Amino acid sequence: TSVKKMTKVEESFQKAMGLQKTVDRWRNSHTHCLWQMTLGQRRNPYATLRMQDTMVQELALAKKQLLMVRQAALHQLFEKEHQQYQQELNQMGKAFYVERF
Repeated sequence: TSVKKMTKVEESFQKAMGLQKTVDRWRNSHTHCLWQMTLGQRRNPYATLRMQDTMVQELALAKKQLLMVRQAALHQLFEKEHQQYQQELNQMGKAFYVERF
């Protein structure tokens, strides 16, 4: 079951990294689109306000996705640490606890 758990954690981490790449690509293309805007759009205050509102919403979504990526990475780290402790406990027995307390 430990191997299955690690496989699941690794898969979720890979998905999270894919999501991170998607967010990065989105940011790059979004920046590129902003630079491609015409001068007329930049001068139109209503268009600017609409665009700012859209950007706020999209950034909120990107932050949420980045949080998911970070949580998956943290989960993997905790899983590794837990496995290491379990391994040490199995190898050292009671000495494992004596050493820590």
